[in-house]
Amino acid sequence: MKIQKITYLSLGTNQGNKLENLQNAINEIDHKVGAIQSISSIYKTPSWGFSGNDFYNICIKVTTYLASEILIKSLLEIENELGRVRSSKLGYQNRNIDIDILLFDDEIIISKTLTVPHPKMLQRKFVIIPLAEIAPSVIHPVTKQQIFICAKSCDDNSKITIIDEKLTRPVHLSEKYNYIAIEGNIGAGKTSLANMISDDFNAKLVLERFADNPFLPKFYKDQERFAFPLEMSFLADRYQQLTDDLAQFDLFKNFIVSDYYIFKSLIFAQITLQKDEYKLYRKMFDIMYKEITKPDLYIYLYQNTDRLLENIKKRGRNYEQSIEASYLKKIHNGYKNFINTEKNLNSIIIDVSKLDFVNNYNDYNYILNKIKHF
Repeated sequence: MKIQKITYLSLGTNQGNKLENLQNAINEIDHKVGAIQSISSIYKTPSWGFSGNDFYNICIKVTTYLASEILIKSLLEIENELGRVRSSKLGYQNRNIDIDILLFDDEIIISKTLTVPHPKMLQRKFVIIPLAEIAPSVIHPVTKQQIFICAKSCDDNSKITIIDEKLTRPVHLSEKYNYIAIEGNIGAGKTSLANMISDDFNAKLVLERFADNPFLPKFYKDQERFAFPLEMSFLADRYQQLTDDLAQFDLFKNFIVSDYYIFKSLIFAQITLQKDEYKLYRKMFDIMYKEITKPDLYIYLYQNTDRLLENIKKRGRNYEQSIEASYLKKIHNGYKNFINTEKNLNSIIIDVSKLDFVNNYNDYNYILNKIKHF
């Protein structure tokens, strides 16, 4: 289980469009580091330690799963991407963006690349005042004093003023959605993605109990004989599970993510059942569908057929090894038709054919940002 940390960062800029510089940095930090919980007011201060333009400074609170050494590397990359040019000259200089780690939980870190708490944060009013605004009761790990007391003790007499402009805090995934359903073809990675999102956002996880279905191995051996009992058992189980899980509000996990949605029952039934069987099945489905809670966002993970077959072979379930490309294409066409016709569902299609979001953090982040900004 990944451990989430709280870090406080100081951001400053004195070149170009300073508001835009800060907002761009905030967006990139949210994109690559973690969820931004709070942003201080913007404080205007004179340049500190050299002669230059006035600075705009803020502090932000961020929750992150990154280790401290990865965090500092990520922040340096963000500075570079936003156009910061570091000079070989000694001393303080103008900069379009500067990002410093002030605190990382209650840890004390001394390494070649990072010192935390920031060694000069208590001496700088443009750092400690914005920090005291958003974290007054946080304890400084070295002085053992609350930050607001540290701010009162700061002997920096430089002028500091709050400006009227405000910055926008990116919306957290769990603030935007209460219930996300992730779907896809066999081997598309929907369960892996649901697990990862649940882990990262403390979401209640609803996984399909396909492994407990006794008809599934039999179906792959004799589809015509076992299609109807398989689809009916799936429908009953999915209905029961979703009804039970979605009806129970979890005080600590009010964000729900599932790796299936009840409509997949109809998609597979259209492929596997005979006309008379499907007619009966559809009557049962329509009765149940009216009672099911609809997701705030329905995600369809698209993988091309060759990639699906690779994934199926790799995960090694014996009863899946006889699945043919033609069957996977029928399933995809069923999903495609459903998404195109079900207008009341908030749907997004994400092509993951060239992504490895399980092993590549950037690919996973790409998916998260597609969801966030949809």
